[in-house]
Amino acid sequence: MAPSIRPARPDDADAMCAILNPLIAAGGSTAHRRPFDATRMLQHYLAPDELVSCVVAELDGDVVGFQSLVWADDPEDPLPEGWAVIASFVQRGLTGLGIGRAMFEATRMAAKAAGVVAMDATIRADNPAGLHYYAAMGFDDWDLLRAVPLSDGTPVDRIRKRYDAI
Repeated sequence: MAPSIRPARPDDADAMCAILNPLIAAGGSTAHRRPFDATRMLQHYLAPDELVSCVVAELDGDVVGFQSLVWADDPEDPLPEGWAVIASFVQRGLTGLGIGRAMFEATRMAAKAAGVVAMDATIRADNPAGLHYYAAMGFDDWDLLRAVPLSDGTPVDRIRKRYDAI
C-alpha cells in the first residue's frame, strides 16, 4: 500500500516523536542524541522560523514518517544562498516501502515552489541506510566532515550530499 503524504500539523508532534525517539535510542542513524518531546519537535521540525516544508507519511491513518526542509541559516555551518537542509525519518521496520520516496517528492515540490536552489543532506558516515536513501533520491556527495563530535563527544564523520535538480 502506498503511503499518503500531507503537510505536518502541530498535533502530529507526538507521533513524530514516536518515530524519531526509537531511532535516537538505537543510535547510528541520526546525530540527535537526546529524545524529543512535543515542544522540541514543534520548535525543531514542525515550525522553526526557517521552515520551507514539513510533511508526514501515513499508512492506514498512522504517521509512519516525516521529512523536514529548512532554509540553511547556521552561522557555524554556512551554506550558499538559497540552500535548504533536509531531514528524513521513517519508523523502524518500515524502510524500503517507498515512504521516503513519496515524502521526497512532496518536499521537492515544496522546495521548487519556495525557490530553493539546492538541498543539503548531511548524514553520519556510519549510517549506510541514510546514505543509500539520499543517493537513491538523486543526491550527490559534495563534502566530508571529519570527526564531528556527537553531543557525548564521540567523533563521527559526516558525508554531505546535495540535490540540485529542484
